[in-house]
Amino acid sequence: MSDTPPNDALPPTLFLSDADVASLVDWPSAVVALASAYGERASDAMVPPRSMARGDGIWLRSLTAISPAGGHMGAKLIAASPRARRASYLISLFDQQTMALAALIDGNRVTGLRTAATAVLAIDLLAPRRPLRVGVIGSGFEARGALDCLAAMRSLASVQVFSPNPSSRERFAQSFAGSIDVVPADAPERAVSEADVVICAARSRDESPVLRGAWLAAGATVVSLGSTLPEQREVDEETIARAVCVVADVPEEVADGTGDGIAAAHAGLSLDTKLVPLAALVSGDVTPRRSEADIVLYKSVGSALQDIVIAEMLFALAKAKGYGTPLPASIVPVAK
Repeated sequence: MSDTPPNDALPPTLFLSDADVASLVDWPSAVVALASAYGERASDAMVPPRSMARGDGIWLRSLTAISPAGGHMGAKLIAASPRARRASYLISLFDQQTMALAALIDGNRVTGLRTAATAVLAIDLLAPRRPLRVGVIGSGFEARGALDCLAAMRSLASVQVFSPNPSSRERFAQSFAGSIDVVPADAPERAVSEADVVICAARSRDESPVLRGAWLAAGATVVSLGSTLPEQREVDEETIARAVCVVADVPEEVADGTGDGIAAAHAGLSLDTKLVPLAALVSGDVTPRRSEADIVLYKSVGSALQDIVIAEMLFALAKAKGYGTPLPASIVPVAK
C-alpha cells in the first residue's frame, strides 16, 4: 500500500500574511535552519537558476528550490512594475511526499529575512569567538536585519554605523535604542577601521564602491549584501585583493554576475583560488584563514534555497504557534 494519504486526508493549505510573518520572525531558528540546509549540500539541479519574464514595464521573476533538509519544495514569485513602483511576493510550499500545497506565504519580508540570516550564518563561522566590534555601512532594511540577527546570535562589544545622510544614520541608531548601543559615524572609514565585522549593505548613487579595502583592520570579516547585479558596485578591488578567502552563496554569480566580481576580473584579480561556496564553509571543508590577521569576505547575491528554507521555518513556527489562515479550498494532487 502507498504511504501517501488520500486527498481528503491532506491538511488544508495554510496562508501566512505579511503580519503573520512579522510576528513569527525568529533569528536563531532561521540561522539553524539555513545551517542544516547548507550542511546537506543541495545539488545544482535542486536549486536551478532564476528566471524572469518581461513585459512592457513589468516583470515576473521565479526562484525555485527543493529543500535538502525540511521536506518541502517551492517557489518564490516576484511580480513587479518598476514604473508604478509596485511589487508583490508569493512563496508556495509543496510537500515532497504528497505533492500537496502545504502553504502560501506573503513573501514581502522573506528576502530580507533570508539575506540577514544567511549573512549571520557566515559571520558566525568566520568571525572570532569574542564580543564583536561591528561597523555597518548602510541604514536600510538589509543593514537593519543583519545587525538585528547578529545581535540575536553573538555578543556585540560595539557598533558604529555610517550612512551618507546624517538623519538616516541617526534614525538607524535610535531604532536600536534599548537593545543595542549603536553609534553614528560621520565617515565610513571611522565606522569600519577597527571593526572585527563589517556589514556592507549600501550602494552609492553612481555605483562607485562604498567600502575601501584600505580602511579594513587586520583580521576583519567583511559581509557584502548590496551589490547583486553586473551594474552594481559595493566593495572596491582592494577589498577583494586583501581577502584571502571569498565565501559566496552562489559562487558563479558572485564572480561573473556582480559589478564587484567583474571589476576585480578587469583589474587582473583572479577569484579562482580564493572563491569558495558557503556550503563548503558550513561543512568544514575549507579553512578560510591561515592566521588571525587574514581578512575574509562573504558576498551574497541571494538564492532560492534560502527563500524556501526560511519559508519552511515560518511554516513550522506558524503551525506550532497557531498562526495563519487555513484555506477553505486548495489544489488537489492528481495521479500522473
